[in-house]
Amino acid sequence: MFKFGAFASGGGSNFRSLLSHAEDGTLEGSCEFLIVNNADCGAAQSAKEHGIPVYHISSKTHPNEADYEQALLNVLEELPVDLVALCGYMKKIPDSFLDKMKDRVLNVHPALLPKYGGKGFYGIRVHQAVIAAGEKESGPTIHLVTSEIDSGRTLAQTKVPVLETDSPEDLAARVLVQEHALFWKTLRDYARSL
Repeated sequence: MFKFGAFASGGGSNFRSLLSHAEDGTLEGSCEFLIVNNADCGAAQSAKEHGIPVYHISSKTHPNEADYEQALLNVLEELPVDLVALCGYMKKIPDSFLDKMKDRVLNVHPALLPKYGGKGFYGIRVHQAVIAAGEKESGPTIHLVTSEIDSGRTLAQTKVPVLETDSPEDLAARVLVQEHALFWKTLRDYARSL
């Protein structure tokens, strides 16, 4: 059984999905910690309900960049993990953390990378761009995190049709269902490969 940590900024539906698969045994892994940059986010509440340690580490708690990076590394020292899952985390991961966890940080992105990735492409903006471009399909990508946003090796993708009647919210909802189905399996399979 592998150990993983998670980072989140928002509601945490992907985080909750990973937790449910950890609890029913299908993930074959256990969550050791959650790092949030927003203390009141939904993911933090879910972690607390499941007895998972939550660390609020942000520019508010650590205004000095070096202190911020060290705080993240301290969590890894205290609670070593095999992998880290980014579950809607809206801040760039520092290189010092990525160096420590080389090829062991996974992210879920709500588009078929390399399209609609990189700086500025997050949340509903991704789906707005996909629809504006007249794409016929979209879907989630699970990829390894590198210092360049959304450019790490793709581990898995699922295609979802873009319907002519779709609003960005409609498309987001359809992609999210596939994110939940794909992320835990990719995390499990990647852990098995290590």
